[in-house]
Amino acid sequence: MAFSVQINGRTFTVDVDGDTPLLWVLRDVLGMTGTKFGCGQALCGACTVHVDGVSTRSCVTPIDSVGESQITTIEALHTVAHGKALQDAWIELEIPQCGYCQSGQLMSAAALLKETPKPTDDDINNAMSGNVCRCGTYQRIRAAIKRASA
Repeated sequence: MAFSVQINGRTFTVDVDGDTPLLWVLRDVLGMTGTKFGCGQALCGACTVHVDGVSTRSCVTPIDSVGESQITTIEALHTVAHGKALQDAWIELEIPQCGYCQSGQLMSAAALLKETPKPTDDDINNAMSGNVCRCGTYQRIRAAIKRASA
C-alpha cells in the first residue's frame, strides 16, 4: 500500500504494508540510516525520532499510524530548536564512545529542551530514562544537555 509521509520537511511516498515500523521505512526504504535499531520493543531509545515534535520510538510505530504528522530524524536535528546547540555540546564534551545510541539520545534531548528550555537534573533524568547507553556516558549527556540549554 502507498503511504505519503512528511520526513525532515520533505514528502515521500512509500509502498509498504501498513504495519511496517517507521524505523524500517526510514532505514530500508528511504536509506536514512541515522536512526538505529536497538531492541525492537521501544525499551532502549536508539530508534527515537520526533513525530510532530514528540519523542517517538520508531521501532514500534507502524507507518499507517503516522498519517500527516511531521517526522524529524537525526539527519535534520540541526533544524529543530536546540538541535545545533546539542550537537555542538555533544562534540565539545566528547559524549560518544561507541556512538550507537547517540542519535536516539540527541533526539530525546531535543524534545526535552523544546518542552523544558532550562531543565533540572530531575527533568533530564526523567526525559532521558528511556534511552540506554551501554558505554555509560550519562553524566556527560546530562552536562551536554545543560550546556545546550544555556
